[in-house]
Amino acid sequence: MSAAVLLVTWYGWSYLRDIDEGIVTTDVIPSSVAEQGAARKPLDGAIDILLVGVDSRTDAQGNPLSDEVLALLNGGVADGTLNTDTMILVHIPQDGTRAVAISFPRDAYVEIADGFGKHKLNSAMVRQKNETSQRLRNEGVADEARIEREATQAGRRTLIKTIEGLTGGAVTVDRYAEVNLASFYEVTKAIGGVDVCLNKATSDSDSGADFRAGQQTIAGAEALSFVRQRGGLPGGDLDRIVRQQVFIGALARKVLSTGTLTDFDKLEQLVTAVKKSVVLSERWNITEFAEQMQGLVSGNIQFRTIPVGPPTDTWYDGNVLPVDPAAVRQFIKGLATDPAPTSTVPSTTPSGPPASAITVQVINSSGVVGQAANLLEVLANKGFSRGQATPGNYLESTVVQHAPGERSSADRVISALGGNATAAEDDSVPRGQVRVYVGADFSPPDESDPASAGGVATNGVQTTTATPPITADGVVCVN
Repeated sequence: MSAAVLLVTWYGWSYLRDIDEGIVTTDVIPSSVAEQGAARKPLDGAIDILLVGVDSRTDAQGNPLSDEVLALLNGGVADGTLNTDTMILVHIPQDGTRAVAISFPRDAYVEIADGFGKHKLNSAMVRQKNETSQRLRNEGVADEARIEREATQAGRRTLIKTIEGLTGGAVTVDRYAEVNLASFYEVTKAIGGVDVCLNKATSDSDSGADFRAGQQTIAGAEALSFVRQRGGLPGGDLDRIVRQQVFIGALARKVLSTGTLTDFDKLEQLVTAVKKSVVLSERWNITEFAEQMQGLVSGNIQFRTIPVGPPTDTWYDGNVLPVDPAAVRQFIKGLATDPAPTSTVPSTTPSGPPASAITVQVINSSGVVGQAANLLEVLANKGFSRGQATPGNYLESTVVQHAPGERSSADRVISALGGNATAAEDDSVPRGQVRVYVGADFSPPDESDPASAGGVATNGVQTTTATPPITADGVVCVN
């Protein structure tokens, strides 16, 4: 039996190693950064990956998609082949067992790097690409393949620098991954689809979306329609971002919670799909990265969206989402700053895992209707992963139960509650979770502290996060 397990594991990883030999790469990360990241192992340093979805009608090799494929994908006419409609910064802290994915809305009105001024974020790549293409032609370069390659790489670098600038120096992008229209189609077909859930039936002719209400499995063209739809959604592009987050979460859950690495047929299809439709930064060893991330489970992947203001019109860029750079920097630093090494200096801040790595279940034992749901919302806004709010038997005092050896998780929750609770170990609590019994003595924490508020007001711009945190643990119903 041991020999069989070893053989199966080796066979699976041999398929995965084949990715490194055939993947399309792009030189967009400075060698000093990439090589430093390549040497990292768990506990040696965080990794920051920029995932980008481009509105491109070509495959990873630059070959145009056929009319038949475009029709199947409802691709329409190319109106900006390098507009980046999806931008997600994935921050994986030191131990490689958790991750937070931060979405940047396409219409965020920001300062574009390299002197392009203030425009929509999704135009950063194409602005630099167009300028570089023109410069190379003016310099007498006639090789169109070279122009396309160098201009595209320049555009990607400008987008990376723009995202890094928005974080206020909190992160440096170590890795870059780019997908196109065909990627969702190919990858979801390879793994047999993913489960999603909609609050109500919805349709949209632009994206080809036509979905019923409730939980359903989507793959191929349906998957692409699901992540592209924004017409007919109450929140427009912000609702589309939520769609993308729950889809990626479902994809992660499917790969991490099932035997993909031991299903050789699925694995081979997945490797083929990645090679066909994904572009990665150079010097990124996928096999080594996958080995480092083996401790990651779906429940420890959290999705957030940067704070933005309400839509407004501009003369040049049309409808945009105002962004307060100071608010974004505060938001990013709060999510992407890993816990400091253990210090001998006493601190009032609880040690242990960050809030994002702790899933909170809240039981209403207070006798007050809605108390559990209200408290769960407060804790979710403080960065904890959202569990469920359920009714329970009456208790006089508030208790936070934790798994054996995870007292620090309970202490972090108690601190977020203003100290108004006691901790208790219970071996029925799953690891990575806490169970809060809201007793009759409970009083809500003081939310007057700006650090605990859901929105941030600076420079006169009120900004809020679009949605509560979404995790990859379970199927969440969305618009």
